[in-house]
Amino acid sequence: MDDLDREILAVLQEEGRISLTDLASRVGLTLSPTHRRVRDLERGGAILGYRAVIDPVPLGLGFEALVFVTMRQEDRETLMAFEAAVRDVPNVLQAQRLFGDPDYLLRVRTADLDAYAQLEDDVLSTLPGVQRLNSTLVMKNLVTDRPYPTRPR
Repeated sequence: MDDLDREILAVLQEEGRISLTDLASRVGLTLSPTHRRVRDLERGGAILGYRAVIDPVPLGLGFEALVFVTMRQEDRETLMAFEAAVRDVPNVLQAQRLFGDPDYLLRVRTADLDAYAQLEDDVLSTLPGVQRLNSTLVMKNLVTDRPYPTRPR
């Protein structure tokens, strides 16, 4: 990946709907090589997809919790079952497996505290292998969906 690819990625992270013509102009290339580079970045997996960034509040999802999950056992079968099950919970926006304790971190959105309590009681606590859930309620988001730095430090 060269400097032009990094510049293309930086622009696309900020303006995912920019036209190829405008993108070419911004990075100082003509249309054809810009299109080729974008296609190569997509095929190579640097660009995973495109989406709109949505405010969750108008969707009725104004409550956010971070859920730390400790597993009862950590054999492969249990972990794979948990991971498959958590992928099917639509209110889980992000799920990460961690080193150490706890084992997983989930970012969850619901309508309110009552809806979260019901989700925890009826769904999250019943996922395969779960021993303990520890929730932290999000007071305020300071940084969300920040673009990745295209020049690693």
